[in-house]
Amino acid sequence: MGYYMYQWFYNLVADVSNAMYSYLLIILLLAVGLYFTFRTKFVQIRMLGESIRLVTEKSNDKSAVSPFQALMVSTASRVGTGNIVGVANAIAIGGYGAVFWMWIIAIIGGASAFIESTLAQIYKKRDVNGGSYGGPAYYIHSGLKQKWLGAIFAVALILTYAVGFNMLCSYNLIDSLSSYSFYNDKVSIICGVALAALVGFCVLGGGKRIVKVAGVMVPVMGIGYILVALVVMVLNYKLIPGVFANIFVSAFDFKAIFGGFAGSALMHGIKRGLYSNEAGVGSAPNAAAAADVTHPAKQGLVQMLSVFIDTILICTATALMCLSGGLVPSESLKGATFVQTALSSTFGDFGFYFVTVALLFFAFTTLIGNLFYCESCLNYLAKRSLKNWEMKAFYLLACILIFAGAQMEFGLVWNLSDVIMGFMAIINLPVIVLLGKPALGALKDYVNQRKEGGNPVFKASSIGLEGQTDFWND
Repeated sequence: MGYYMYQWFYNLVADVSNAMYSYLLIILLLAVGLYFTFRTKFVQIRMLGESIRLVTEKSNDKSAVSPFQALMVSTASRVGTGNIVGVANAIAIGGYGAVFWMWIIAIIGGASAFIESTLAQIYKKRDVNGGSYGGPAYYIHSGLKQKWLGAIFAVALILTYAVGFNMLCSYNLIDSLSSYSFYNDKVSIICGVALAALVGFCVLGGGKRIVKVAGVMVPVMGIGYILVALVVMVLNYKLIPGVFANIFVSAFDFKAIFGGFAGSALMHGIKRGLYSNEAGVGSAPNAAAAADVTHPAKQGLVQMLSVFIDTILICTATALMCLSGGLVPSESLKGATFVQTALSSTFGDFGFYFVTVALLFFAFTTLIGNLFYCESCLNYLAKRSLKNWEMKAFYLLACILIFAGAQMEFGLVWNLSDVIMGFMAIINLPVIVLLGKPALGALKDYVNQRKEGGNPVFKASSIGLEGQTDFWND
């Protein structure tokens, strides 16, 4: 009976995932992204340089979360095992063309990322220590006046990050060990316990410790990973032109796309692109709201940069590492095996070890970054700041789920994460369209102030929201 129930649940999740990404989410992602791309006059391209400049801006309050730290927390969640295993899966199952559609989702999604994070800053709440918090649940509540929808989003986010994504992240890390001769079920259990304990030690120190750990580890792991990718590409430079040719040709193989959409490059590129960069999903705004800035558009621009770091840099690094080694994509290579095999063809055994270490760093920062997101949503549902013991109880439960994820099955853990994340996007994307006017107004105000040569300082009255926000009323 248990086996048949499991198979029924497994098939149900797979069917929902295929339906969600074959129709609804593809339309929503592209439509909303393109809408804001044109409404913001291609903000993700014309103001990319400005977003890079803002990353280094210092906060006046040394105890507050800086723009850079908020960027690193959101990047910690975005840049994770999906950048290695997710990209490898997309290519192995969807083919070369999946890489192109990941790029498209990132470029278009940059505009959505700007809007959602700017909204999070506009409608952020003041905490008892003078800092700030917020996210989609709060701008749904304050902007749309729909408390019930805010609560549904908060639940969806907690399920996505504390359950779906963290279980998937744990699975991906432990699965990377399956290539080693010493791996068995006991090793899986021991490593699952060790990972859960390590995450527990970090997150039980609270949100500030999460921010500090992410601020150090994310730049180190990201730069190191890209450098190794560059070495692989240089050593295999003769194959690079052919790789790019295959990416573009396969991306527009419409016969393959529409002949078997569920397994096509388009679908897998969009799936993995969304999972990887999370633009429009409603996750990064929870980190963006914590930043201490003088203008909401500043953090919108900084968070927009995170999408490019994640997909254009790190996902592309993985794709080119996999493909420039001469391997032909096939479903038998799905998972960490694709990257490990590709790297080992260039570096020998070091390739296997490097991918395992990279996954450890990526997984660890993702796990703690994900839990940072959950805190503001838990507070929203409780209608107060949770007490220290309540947060610790949640973190302990989250650590148990991290252990459980390490023991799960490939298909179920990936599809479950895709479905839960999909529900977040289905709520958040229409919401940011309905609330887009304040964010667009903030962008216009920021650009005008920059043209005047000063440091932009925002006032809610400039976009008709005086007295309707916790901040920006001075």
